[in-house]
Amino acid sequence: MTDTFDLVVIGSGPAGYSAAIRALDYGLHVCIIEGKHLGGAGIMNGALTSKTMYELSMDYAVAARIDRGYRVGALSVNFSEVKKTVLQAAKEKQYQMLSQIETFSPNKSKHGSLSIEYGWAKFLTPNSIEIKNGGKSKAINGKNFVIATGSIPRKYDGLQIDGERIFTSDGILDLKKFPERMLIIGSGIIGCEFATIFSNFGQTEVHLLDRSHRVLPYEDDDVSDFVSANLEKNGVIIHHTATLRNIRKHPEHLEVVLDYQDGHSKVIEVDIALVAIGRVPNTEGLGLENIGVDLDERGNISIQDDCVLRDGKGNCNIYAAGDITGHTQLYSVAEFQGRLAAEKIGDVPLYPLDYSHMSTLMFFKPEVAAVGANEKMLQNKKIPYKAAYYSNKLVNRAIAMRNTNGFVKLLVSNDDEQRILGMRAAGPQASAFIVSVAHLINQGNSLQEVLKIFYPHPSIPEGIQECLRTIDNKSIYKPEAFPDLINIREWNPT
Repeated sequence: MTDTFDLVVIGSGPAGYSAAIRALDYGLHVCIIEGKHLGGAGIMNGALTSKTMYELSMDYAVAARIDRGYRVGALSVNFSEVKKTVLQAAKEKQYQMLSQIETFSPNKSKHGSLSIEYGWAKFLTPNSIEIKNGGKSKAINGKNFVIATGSIPRKYDGLQIDGERIFTSDGILDLKKFPERMLIIGSGIIGCEFATIFSNFGQTEVHLLDRSHRVLPYEDDDVSDFVSANLEKNGVIIHHTATLRNIRKHPEHLEVVLDYQDGHSKVIEVDIALVAIGRVPNTEGLGLENIGVDLDERGNISIQDDCVLRDGKGNCNIYAAGDITGHTQLYSVAEFQGRLAAEKIGDVPLYPLDYSHMSTLMFFKPEVAAVGANEKMLQNKKIPYKAAYYSNKLVNRAIAMRNTNGFVKLLVSNDDEQRILGMRAAGPQASAFIVSVAHLINQGNSLQEVLKIFYPHPSIPEGIQECLRTIDNKSIYKPEAFPDLINIREWNPT
């Protein structure tokens, strides 16, 4: 007999797993289909493994410092042990997920249940899929489906990923040792994060290929310049305005030919190359043609606000969530979309998703956090604003931590309301206090309302308070006294 479920979720990453668990809250019988690793890229070859590696590299970098009154002798690092620790973290989370699936297995749970099938799913009809695993296949029926197959690393035209010397982020844990020299192709968030990780460990000469004039081209110039300067301080060699012409393979090394915008070329020698130029939707083999779903021009599955497919074919029982939908590729966005799809299926949608106030973390040295608009966004939309920048060098807690490399940058509307529109922050604890500003933006709070709040002392978030006071000309430390540490400016459409 063919199994029938209230909901079939294709993919167990943050979108798929959250959809399955939220559907369980409504007493639905759910089947999760996973083709590779439980947890998807949110666990393996993605968020958790890369951030575990980042945390280890930051610990190593701190231990290697000699400017704090103490020094570690005979400091060394072994890539095999680092990889072992990273995989332990991934397995720990996978077993937590699996334990929950087993807790709500069909033979134990009556009010809703969770099942898992391993294999690759393909739609046969809008109500049935085929699962293939090796030479075996199985058919499953579902009243509802959530497609949550995520994304895969984007390929570089003309460059073959061999998994031995030319990798994507999926292959980092296949390395046997720290490379002596590496080239990272791509200067977005993923490329800069891996440049940070490998330069932190101090075992690798890192070259970062940046096709534009600065890394993180979608961020404001001051944020990009801050990140770039810190990467170079960490030993990363950044090749600005350079494009990759060719990689020639030799028995013991790779010969890389770079062409620069001003017309000159350079040849460098590395041991491995990491392609980090973004990710693309993972739709291959899903049988979307069998359910009348067309992809948009970027290869995404278009969805409506409630995550139902925007296909015009009447498939109101099929949803999509996560990277495959083309929205910002963030764990938090995928998770919220998965939950919303399940709530729609359970006929209790709580609220529509607002993508305008998303928080983003960038795991550099130091970490960078972002929420809401930046200056480029506001200028493109012709929205007048005031911007204030406040350095952590004036924040007492940062001084006490001997960790003043960072800042707070806040944007408010240039009108009588002075609503908070966005923030960029770098330095210790930036990833923690960015959430509080997200709440302020979401509530539409004004500058004057926020300035009524008491901030604990000494704390890193006091930089937020002083940055806001700077906009209102009430700061304790004045831009006139510290022009290199505090600045304020405004922009209005011409």
